Amino acid sequence: MEAVPTIEHKKPHVVFIPFPSQSHMKCMLKLARLVHHKGLNVTFINTESTHKRLVKSGGTCGLDEAPGFQFKTVPDGLSYQIQTSERVSEYLADNFLDSFLDLVSRLDTPVSCIVSDGVMAFAKTPYAAEKLRVPIILHWTFAACGFIGFYQAKVLMEKGIVPLKDESYLTNGYLDTLLLLNQIREKESENSNFSGYSLWKEEPECLQWLQSKEPDSVVYVNFGSLAVMSLQDLVEFGWGLVNSNHYFLWIIRADMIDGKPAFLPPELEEVIKRRGFIATWCSQEEVLNHPSIGGFLTHGGWGSVIESLSAGVPMICCPFSADQKINCAQISKEWEVGMEIERNVKRDEVEKRVRELMEGVEGARVRKKAMEWKKMAEISTGPNGSSSLNIEELVTEILASLDAVYDGDEGGWYNRELGKWQRRWWVNGKRRKSGSGSDGLDGGGKGFL
Repeated sequence: MEAVPTIEHKKPHVVFIPFPSQSHMKCMLKLARLVHHKGLNVTFINTESTHKRLVKSGGTCGLDEAPGFQFKTVPDGLSYQIQTSERVSEYLADNFLDSFLDLVSRLDTPVSCIVSDGVMAFAKTPYAAEKLRVPIILHWTFAACGFIGFYQAKVLMEKGIVPLKDESYLTNGYLDTLLLLNQIREKESENSNFSGYSLWKEEPECLQWLQSKEPDSVVYVNFGSLAVMSLQDLVEFGWGLVNSNHYFLWIIRADMIDGKPAFLPPELEEVIKRRGFIATWCSQEEVLNHPSIGGFLTHGGWGSVIESLSAGVPMICCPFSADQKINCAQISKEWEVGMEIERNVKRDEVEKRVRELMEGVEGARVRKKAMEWKKMAEISTGPNGSSSLNIEELVTEILASLDAVYDGDEGGWYNRELGKWQRRWWVNGKRRKSGSGSDGLDGGGKGFL
């Protein structure tokens, strides 16, 4: 093995690369802020459109003015008006690597380490680390159960378990043979100011409206930053919420109805005014921690789930895509902190579930369970809690990587001080050691810290 000399720097410089969507960006930006707080220089890479939205909404939380912290952008090939997640992903898959390497070459300080959103591996972030000869950490921003689903996809395909042969396999018991990880760790985020980190302008009127409501009397409804639905489904949710006779705060994004502006029927809008409040976006953590919130009707995205558990708020889950189905199964069946509602939504079912959560025996049971999770989150984010210790360990490993040399043939980093190979990835703040010969989703195993 031909030794490659380590780049010498006095102060580590960590580059963060999030996937350009609200929940991924928020999770990565919070982690970047913590790493910066530990004394490391940080460069946070956004796409041009994402960063324009972040600045416009005031979501940078002052980090753009913090010494040793900077935001940089790469092109996404699309204007703000026509951007979609699918089109941005296609562009980044083809163009991110060259744009990123060009950007890095113009930075004042050489890069010590890359922390990439695990999803961004499709944009060749591990290969970028190889080219730069710096370690990379893949930070998966969703739950361990969701990560295992993605991680095992290739194995399941090779064994012929998926894709399913036909629709009958959805109901004939075949899926019961598939094993998914049914554990989740304590909350993986720091105690901090709840506001900010948002690509949309947060409406303070939401909190003002909540101030007039009794404790545990309001249902918070938000289906995340990407989910879209038909106008018919939106109307069914609306009438179900109205007929439940409970107060509700409902977030309806401007692009939520099949990517187009949402216009509710006038008769529904009129009755919503009596017990509901509609906004386009809010400070979700602040809302969930408000004493008036008694339940959360959610799509089950991991960011929303972890924020709800950390606030002790029980959930009704209506999954749309990605890891949400797995998360919702965990919420209702394993952790018992909520209920699930079918995606083919009907107003009577919405009314039934809301009433059950807010005033029923089952609702009281899952609310008690949710409060237990809140206590675990408080412990884990305390001075000696698991999340706090994991952040310390992450920074320690970044510092240790400065004394490591890269070997492309061996596919990893040899730490001369520790006398061992290092291959790691992080799942929502928890370090995972690699198995032999399989360090990434593609089994390549190169360049992972």
